[in-house]
Amino acid sequence: MPIVSITLPSELLRKFDEFIKSRGYYSRSEAFRDALRSLMAEAEIVKLKNENVVTIIMVTREYARRDIELRLSKLRHEFDDVVVENIHRHIGKQYCLDIFIAEGKHKRILDLVSRIRGMRGIQQIKTMFIPL
Repeated sequence: MPIVSITLPSELLRKFDEFIKSRGYYSRSEAFRDALRSLMAEAEIVKLKNENVVTIIMVTREYARRDIELRLSKLRHEFDDVVVENIHRHIGKQYCLDIFIAEGKHKRILDLVSRIRGMRGIQQIKTMFIPL
């Protein structure tokens, strides 16, 4: 296998080493290869504009922001052609987690994700795309 040298800031390397230890990787190389594979797979998904995918969209927000719940509900109905499931859970007393499962054309689901990202009050959004 070829050897590749990279330069990292000390703080990033420290965090990477902590990550490696907590996840049980046996070496930096193994963890770096795994990270590269994930990054490259994510980049490949972007090329699937007209392909069908299954997507999991996880959204966190503060419980007190009830306006977001209404906006998410309206959005779910607007994208009823791709949203196949929506789960809402309270996380402690301060946060809510909404999980959307969507199936359809990649571009249409990206539109949904973009609309959610554009909402004020959303704390975090994570997605996972799986090509069909």
